[in-house]
Amino acid sequence: MITFVGGFERVADLPNTAFPEYAFVGRSNVGKSSLINAIVGRVVARTSNTPGRTQTLNLFNIDDRVMLVDLPGYGYARVSRDDAMRWLRRLEEYLITRRQLRRLFILIDSRIGARDSDLDLMDFCDANGISYQIVYTKKDKRVREKSQCVLNHENHPAMIPEILETSAEKKVGLEPLRAIIGVK
Repeated sequence: MITFVGGFERVADLPNTAFPEYAFVGRSNVGKSSLINAIVGRVVARTSNTPGRTQTLNLFNIDDRVMLVDLPGYGYARVSRDDAMRWLRRLEEYLITRRQLRRLFILIDSRIGARDSDLDLMDFCDANGISYQIVYTKKDKRVREKSQCVLNHENHPAMIPEILETSAEKKVGLEPLRAIIGVK
C-alpha cells in the first residue's frame, strides 16, 4: 500500500521514521514525479508541465517499509531568487542531516544532458560523502543536444557507477530502480 505522508516545508518537520528513504531530485521539469508514479504503478505524486510545481519535501510510504521522497527541482523553476536559495539550503540540509537517506537519485533529462546545476549537486554530494546514482529520464524522446558531457564514476567518488536509463511514459528501465528500492 502506498500512502502520501505529506509535503514538508522544513527538514525539521519530516517524520522521524526508521524506514530507509530513496530521494529523487533533478532540474525542474525533468520528470521526478512522473518517474515516481511509474515506479509505484499508480499516480501518487502530482505532475505538471509547469516547472517548479513541487515546492515541498514530499514523502510517500510504501508498505511501511520504505519512503520515497520527491524533492523540489532546481535550475529552471520560475521562482524568486530568495525562494530558489531557500530551496537549495533546504536540499543541502536534507542531504547532510537525513540519516534515513539510503540513496539519492539525481535525474537528468537524457535529451539535454547534465547542466552546471547538476554537476554542482554532484560535487556537493562528492564533497559530503552522499551516495547518489544518475538516472537519465525521457529516454523515449529524441536527443536534442549533440555535445553532452560524459558522466563517470572516476570523477565523482560518491557516485554509484551504474547509470540508469528510464522512460516513465513508455515504462522503460523501471525494474532496476524497483530492485534498488525494494518495491515490486
